Amino acid sequence: MPPKDSRFRSMIAFHTVTSVTELVAGASLLCLPSTALRALVGVLIDAPIPLTVARVAGAGLLSLGIACWLARDDVKSCSAKGLVAAMLVYDLLVPAILAYAGLGAGLKGVALWPAVVLHLAMSAWAIVCLNRR
Repeated sequence: MPPKDSRFRSMIAFHTVTSVTELVAGASLLCLPSTALRALVGVLIDAPIPLTVARVAGAGLLSLGIACWLARDDVKSCSAKGLVAAMLVYDLLVPAILAYAGLGAGLKGVALWPAVVLHLAMSAWAIVCLNRR
């Protein structure tokens, strides 16, 4: 049973939202890598090497999603906080990589900038969760 304390509700919600987001992104990259990459970077990719790398990334995102889902009711342990910290690193690096893809490499998928904004918002939320005592 999750804690009723309001200071933990944000971490429960963070784990839940992160889980759903990463499960959807991971499943997309794993099952429909070319479509997912076209939405993200605006390029049709059909070569085996980048499709394989996309599927590996999808498997990793599925793993993160599962970990967050299983941790959603466990907000007091060091492991749950460690998962938020790991997601913070991820949510800071991903928008930097995607922003470089958009600004530096000129890629422009329909989901590129929404993904940047989403990950920046999630990183801010992770910081809030980690700073709560």
